[in-house]
Amino acid sequence: MKFPTPLKLSELAALTGAKSIGDPDFPVTGINEIHRVETGDLTFVDHPKYYQKALNSKATTILINAVVEPPEGKTLLICNNPFDAFVSIATRFRPFEKSELAISPNAEIGEGTVVQPGVFIGNHVKIGTNCLIHANVSIYDHSVIGNNVIVHSGAVIGADAYYFQRRPEGWKKLESCGRAIIEDNVEIGAATTIDKGVTGDTIISYGTKMDNHTQVGHDTFIGRHCLIGAHCAIAGVTRIEDEVILWGRVAINKDLVIGKKAVVLAVSAVDKNLEGGKTYFGVPAEEVRKKWREIATLRQLAINAQKK
Repeated sequence: MKFPTPLKLSELAALTGAKSIGDPDFPVTGINEIHRVETGDLTFVDHPKYYQKALNSKATTILINAVVEPPEGKTLLICNNPFDAFVSIATRFRPFEKSELAISPNAEIGEGTVVQPGVFIGNHVKIGTNCLIHANVSIYDHSVIGNNVIVHSGAVIGADAYYFQRRPEGWKKLESCGRAIIEDNVEIGAATTIDKGVTGDTIISYGTKMDNHTQVGHDTFIGRHCLIGAHCAIAGVTRIEDEVILWGRVAINKDLVIGKKAVVLAVSAVDKNLEGGKTYFGVPAEEVRKKWREIATLRQLAINAQKK
């Protein structure tokens, strides 16, 4: 998430109660998680295992719970609980806004777009031209939908990320301040859910078609002209490259990359990166010919065991 205008390091220190190390006037342009940071961003880290990853990332301001030497060109905000401080920034600059009407007056809806009865369109939503939004769709605040998009009944676009930190008293939510972005010529199946990014964007790219009951987790990127079958479950921070096909009930773990033109057959589960241009099957998913040989071998072993 980018701030409306850059903030000074000293301003963020005052907001979070953190101690700053570096130029008080150092500009901070936005906040982001570690996997999405770019120059000007602030990110947070609260475990020694990830200190170096955060300090050496593209982020130029780091919220951290240890006194360390900042790398050249970077600044620090030091506090006991960086997670809570990060959440306070997110909710300060993108707070929840109550809706009074089914379609927010500040939503932008393009010419030729049809909105069927029962649709909810939240604050600051942008919808392009010639779209068809079927009955009972919910489009959360700040979502962006391109041109010629079809969204079928019961779909939910831009719900909060499923992101929690364990605490002694229970689970603490990392409040979402990212967006869901649907590019041109996408079709979204009935009862499909696409979560917004935690601080960045969840993106469904040009021409992708999604069947019913699909779940797309936060900060996931789905490329151009993909086919996503019914009941697929795609965890957060996954990258699916162009022209990938996922058949029904495929499950994909978080933080993975599915290469261009890969095909994953139905009822498979993916737990590692997959190279593009190949077909995969199984739990866990493997290249299909290898998996079929394994299945044939196991079947033969079972037959041999029965004969004994």
